[in-house]
Amino acid sequence: MFANPFLIAGLGNPGKEYEKTRHNIGFRALDVIAEKYRLSFGRHAKWQGRVAQGQIGSAEVVLLMPRTFMNQSGVSVAAAMGDLRIELSRLLLVVDDIALPVGQIRMRINSGSGGHNGLKSVEEHLQTNRFARLRIGIGDREEGDLTDHVLGKFSLEEERLIPEILERALQAMELWFEKGLTSAMDFANRKHPSNPSNGVV
Repeated sequence: MFANPFLIAGLGNPGKEYEKTRHNIGFRALDVIAEKYRLSFGRHAKWQGRVAQGQIGSAEVVLLMPRTFMNQSGVSVAAAMGDLRIELSRLLLVVDDIALPVGQIRMRINSGSGGHNGLKSVEEHLQTNRFARLRIGIGDREEGDLTDHVLGKFSLEEERLIPEILERALQAMELWFEKGLTSAMDFANRKHPSNPSNGVV
């Protein structure tokens, strides 16, 4: 295992039934970066997650997908942080966000959980919110139950947008460990042609 790597944790729920649900967009973002850099995931029993590691540019990077289910994501992230002994500035969480429309991404630091149970769990286990998070918009429900919405799948029209969205998320992650948080935030938070209505959220 690398010494003092960057840790990117994508949050989601394990199991076939949750694949490609809105809540699992964090897992899909990590799959994209792993595929690009030919990194392979394997199970890590102590961290209760799937882990991939490798050199990306000049950065040593560890990717983590907790297998604890969303509400206990902090158990896995805290275990990895403890073993890796890395600073909070080298941790990035990739999560879904109902406050953002599909097609938007945002990167923030020191912000609240926004009611996201995975973020809440990580904040509780690390006892801080002073870490970066990349939020990927999944849109809010028009009506009905919130749980059904986040555990549901994207519409066909929305799914067609996902590859481009995940590509932008990938670029933000690359900028984060290559040029720093400010550059990554500038990229993630700017307007993009595919979602001209982007505003600051």
